Amino acid sequence: MPILIAPDDLATLIASETPVRVLDVRWRLDVPDGRPDYLEGHLPGAVYVDLDHELADHVPTGEPAIRGRHPLPDREALQASARSWGVDDGDVVVVYDDLKSLSAARAWWVLRNAGIADVRILDGAFRAWTDAGLPVERGEVVPEPGTVTLTTGVLPTIDIDTAATWAGEGRVLLDARAGERYRGEVEPIDPRAGHIPGALSTPTTANVGADGRFLSPGTLREQFLSAGVPADATVATYCGSGVTAAHNAVALTLAGFEPVLYPGSWSEWANHPERPVATGPGA
Repeated sequence: MPILIAPDDLATLIASETPVRVLDVRWRLDVPDGRPDYLEGHLPGAVYVDLDHELADHVPTGEPAIRGRHPLPDREALQASARSWGVDDGDVVVVYDDLKSLSAARAWWVLRNAGIADVRILDGAFRAWTDAGLPVERGEVVPEPGTVTLTTGVLPTIDIDTAATWAGEGRVLLDARAGERYRGEVEPIDPRAGHIPGALSTPTTANVGADGRFLSPGTLREQFLSAGVPADATVATYCGSGVTAAHNAVALTLAGFEPVLYPGSWSEWANHPERPVATGPGA
């Protein structure tokens, strides 16, 4: 299935008889509640999705709850959310945000992992839609409940123990965070600074252009190869809490790799003091 969809192609799809559900996944680390912006203007028929509460599971488990800031949602909870968005089995689901698809990619990964076959990201995000002169509407969209049935585990993941030994022997671990966080120069959120030993730095913001659109598959592949990823490597990726790692997974897929996600990411690793931390520019 295609991953990206251009604004004009989405407008054509919406106008056709194809069942399409559009989801607005506006979220930022500093402004996690995107609903006010959604209410001010969104794609026609788009339903707002709360990333923190619908695309992540914050129910504590264990003592203490150190699974990371955005652990994957429970299947039943996600299914209930998807039905509240009006999603039916067989729907094409299109996700977008206003952050160069950084949060929309989380929705893409979570929904693909839950068995929805055709999930697409609006390439260029909300800006691309408005730049194309396409219509927007205001206010809340409350659809009729859907009937979708979800599963789990469609896409490959690794846990914290596997992440510890992943790098090496034809396997590469990529850190999708900003370079200064990878190097351990700053850490504004998590309790320790640095990166998982053996991980390479591939900031996911480099995977899109100034217009917020993903670079071409060939350009993305060259970037990953230049970062030290062998052409035949099995690649796993992580970030701060599993959001932008999904964006890196999109870029890796476009580049011809079959990425594995470490959902716990740095927010899980850094909360386990027994886990080693590397700093500096090298793996």
